[in-house]
Amino acid sequence: MLKIKRAILFVWQSAPLLTVAKSTLIILQGILPLASLYLTKLVVDAVSTSLTTPNKQVAFGQVMLLVALVGAVTLATALCESSANLVSTLQAQRVTDYMESILHAKSIEVDLEYYEDADYYDKLQRAQREAPERPTQIVNQLSQIGQNSISLIAIVGLLLSFHWGIAGVLFVVGIPSVLVRLKYAKVMYRWEKERTSIRRRAGYYSALLTSDRTAKEIRLFNLGSIFSQRFHKLRSQLYRESFAIAKRRSIANLTAQAVAGIVMFAAYGFIIYQTVQGILTLGDLALYHKAFGQGKSAFQGLLGGLSSLYEQNLFLTYLYEFLDLKPKVVEPSHPKPIPQPMQKGIVFNHVSFQYPNSTRQALKDVSLTIRPGEAIALVGENGSGKTTLIKLLCRLYEPTSGSITIDNIDLRQFKIAALRREISVIFQDYFKYHLTAQENIWLGNIDLPPNDENISKAAYGSGAHEVITSLPQGYDTMLGKLFDQGEELSIGQWQKIALARAFLRDSQVIVLDEPTSALDPKAEEEVFQKFHQLIKGQAAILISHRLSTVKMADRIYVMEHGRIIESGTHEELMQLGGTYAHLFETQAQHYR
Repeated sequence: MLKIKRAILFVWQSAPLLTVAKSTLIILQGILPLASLYLTKLVVDAVSTSLTTPNKQVAFGQVMLLVALVGAVTLATALCESSANLVSTLQAQRVTDYMESILHAKSIEVDLEYYEDADYYDKLQRAQREAPERPTQIVNQLSQIGQNSISLIAIVGLLLSFHWGIAGVLFVVGIPSVLVRLKYAKVMYRWEKERTSIRRRAGYYSALLTSDRTAKEIRLFNLGSIFSQRFHKLRSQLYRESFAIAKRRSIANLTAQAVAGIVMFAAYGFIIYQTVQGILTLGDLALYHKAFGQGKSAFQGLLGGLSSLYEQNLFLTYLYEFLDLKPKVVEPSHPKPIPQPMQKGIVFNHVSFQYPNSTRQALKDVSLTIRPGEAIALVGENGSGKTTLIKLLCRLYEPTSGSITIDNIDLRQFKIAALRREISVIFQDYFKYHLTAQENIWLGNIDLPPNDENISKAAYGSGAHEVITSLPQGYDTMLGKLFDQGEELSIGQWQKIALARAFLRDSQVIVLDEPTSALDPKAEEEVFQKFHQLIKGQAAILISHRLSTVKMADRIYVMEHGRIIESGTHEELMQLGGTYAHLFETQAQHYR
């Protein structure tokens, strides 16, 4: 019941006025059919009486008055049904949007660690499948239960006045189909959960076939047929299994309906027999016949609603599994303010880290210092731990051991958002936003107005200004080909946009992960000539494989297998003649 209450709360929070309107319409829809049923009995009895009444005109007038009332009730029923459909449509849309926003918020809240766990993606997909519809379906089922309950109580009372056995038949005819539904709700729940990974894999192949990122390789290597075949193979497996379950459920339902039908016909026969014997009037026959049919429908609707609630309750587990995920990088209970400005700088003190679900240590006993206004460089082969170190600095992960401090205050004592506000990062795998050029840069500091003059200044610094002004609408040009009138950029041009995004942020620390890997040597030289001006006294961290770009750093740290194996200035490391000197000489040979 707690799951259902939580779902009802979601619906109420998304559309309270629509929920009140729907509840009112439910009550009316439960009462009006009973009024119509009773008025029908009165019409039949009035017609029967008029056959033996001398004053036909008066009798006809009474019958027509009753017919008018039946018409009014019918019109009111139609109006309620139409209004209920409108309210349900509006409510469903509001609930869907609200639940999507909840999923988005949770996706932002959970740590980066979850995105490296396949089980998380299973939970996310199940939640995405259930969230938009399940809460609305629960409210709809509760509405039907309420409406059917009102009708059933009145009809059972009416049938009990005729014969207790007839009322008892109502309870017999609905039970078999409900038992079938409950059984197969469990079967479908287990099957859906077990096949989530297969659904995700099929979705992955579908995304490969339709993504702009894979379009070139799929055509060049003729991969379309392979991925399409794999997609259809997985979907065919899901189809065969779901068909087998549906087939068994249909056979069981048919059997249950056959049993209910036999019992129903026996009850109808008893009512007709009582009428032939003169115990019931024709009006009674019409009343009880229609009441019995409506009572059967109401009771089956009630049981169906309850069994559906049970089913919804099972599948809501998928949604709540996702919504109940807890961040592992937690906010401090009493956060301290970020030093403004930093006085001593950032210190990594014997930091080690191991990724979840991995046996390999990504960082091992790393110690280094970054002083205010100082530019350091991290160099080393892929997988040496450079980017991992930055993720820890941004508190995307927590160190396995050791600590990271700013002015001797542990990062865990700062509010996460406040800490990240002081760090501007452009990772090597920066994202290409299919927005305008101006918006692409503005996203680096959304505290500024979207048309702030500093946007163009940041573009000048990264070399993006010349690229943007050559576009058809300048800074208002849509980038990428996903939307109308979009302009695609080269990798190097996209990188200049990403660099401008980093330069725009007014932060105390700037981190550039392979900042010029896609730029030609001339453009790279221009960027680094302006770099010291652009960082404006910020502490800077450069990660690069191009050792020619890190010569200007105040201190260079060489990393290997998660450890710092050398550190010093360019000149000191060249004199040392170690790993850095060997790598630098190897790269320099290509330019001689």
